[in-house]
Amino acid sequence: MSPLRISLNLYSLISPCRSFLLFVCIIIAANVFAQPLPLDPSIRIGKLENGLTYYLKVNKKPENKAALRIALKAGSIVEDEDQQGLAHFVEHMCFNGTKNFTKNEMINYLESVGTRFGPDLNAYTSFDETVYMLEVRTDDQEKLSKGLTVMEDWAGGVAFDGDEIDKEEGSGRFRMAFQVKCRSENVQ
Repeated sequence: MSPLRISLNLYSLISPCRSFLLFVCIIIAANVFAQPLPLDPSIRIGKLENGLTYYLKVNKKPENKAALRIALKAGSIVEDEDQQGLAHFVEHMCFNGTKNFTKNEMINYLESVGTRFGPDLNAYTSFDETVYMLEVRTDDQEKLSKGLTVMEDWAGGVAFDGDEIDKEEGSGRFRMAFQVKCRSENVQ
């Protein structure tokens, strides 16, 4: 019998053992990682009347700053075939006008008070989530208040201005969907 044939016979015996061991490792890992991670006891969790869950944690660094986030359990996975890219499109529209900031007024204001687009002000859409991020100063009540207004607008005050929709790349296929939806709900 040739050495190659012996090797193939040994591999065929070892392969089921490897498969079984891999299966056992996957089951063990699934059980270990299925356990919820313990929360830091210094994090305060609450729920608003509208159902929004919030998490608060005090940090000493960076000084005089608050990192504000809105994390939505909505990304590309919840989009139907004809909605591909819609979550990302909405993310972009959040920077193009809201209830309290017209067109680019939000970005202009935030940059005028030292907020940098990218490190301090940003958003992303992934497979299973959309996250909006803003860092604001806490040693200036007006700046903190405006930052919270931005978060409020992102959560439910996006303007979806027609001109701004048209400026967004790939917006053509969503424009009609917005118009139909608005007409069906009598939204102006």
